[in-house]
Amino acid sequence: MQNRHKKLANILLPAALMTAVLLLWEWYVRHFGVPLYILPKPSQIFETLVLERTVLFSNSLVTVGETLLGLLIAVVAGMLLAVVMDALPMFKTAIYPLLVVSQTVPVIVLAPIFIIYLGFGLAPKVLTVMLMCFFPIVVSFADGMEQIDPNQINLIRSLGAGRLQEYLLVKVPGAASALFSGLKVAATYSISGAVVGEWLSSDKGLGYYMLRAKNGYMLDRVFACVLVVILLSLAMNGLVRLARLVLLPHERGGRRQAPEEV
Repeated sequence: MQNRHKKLANILLPAALMTAVLLLWEWYVRHFGVPLYILPKPSQIFETLVLERTVLFSNSLVTVGETLLGLLIAVVAGMLLAVVMDALPMFKTAIYPLLVVSQTVPVIVLAPIFIIYLGFGLAPKVLTVMLMCFFPIVVSFADGMEQIDPNQINLIRSLGAGRLQEYLLVKVPGAASALFSGLKVAATYSISGAVVGEWLSSDKGLGYYMLRAKNGYMLDRVFACVLVVILLSLAMNGLVRLARLVLLPHERGGRRQAPEEV
């Protein structure tokens, strides 16, 4: 019963706080007559979200397509690099600091360079998404393989397994949980990566829509677009969680709690 009340509180308290913030925001704008080009009312934002739903939906499809392609490339490249890092410890020692340093450079700084070399098409947006998603995938997967019990590896080697079988049967499945942990972080940031790329070179997508609305001082549309980005980011995170439950059913069972005592 106590756990049930705690779960309910974890849902109701953030919802109550968010409702209070929105009500205070609405009152402040109405009471002080704040103009739209400075700060729109929450009611205006939700109204715009409904009125612009068709345009937002079509632009969302573009952004989601770029995101999924970039995320897929990041997963494949990240897993391959993590395996190489695990197989070659000296290579991991050499490249790990470079991976960390790469995260200190804002992607929005690199995006114009991508445009110079890759043009204004799909490639710079996909590359921006990939770079934002790449690091957490590589680090989490490499760390997961490093933490595999050596006894499991010794056992499979004693049965005559080679290096390839070692990774396919032990290390990759054993590090899958760590991979999904990094993938959840990457998926949450992936939509933002696509939007950043669209800010700099695009004629469609949520980033382009947001930039056009900002230039017209239509902040209700800007905030509506931000809300869509937030919802899509949460949806990407939810898709990764769902994939984890489907692909790792043993974890689903491990998360079930014992019957509660009333």
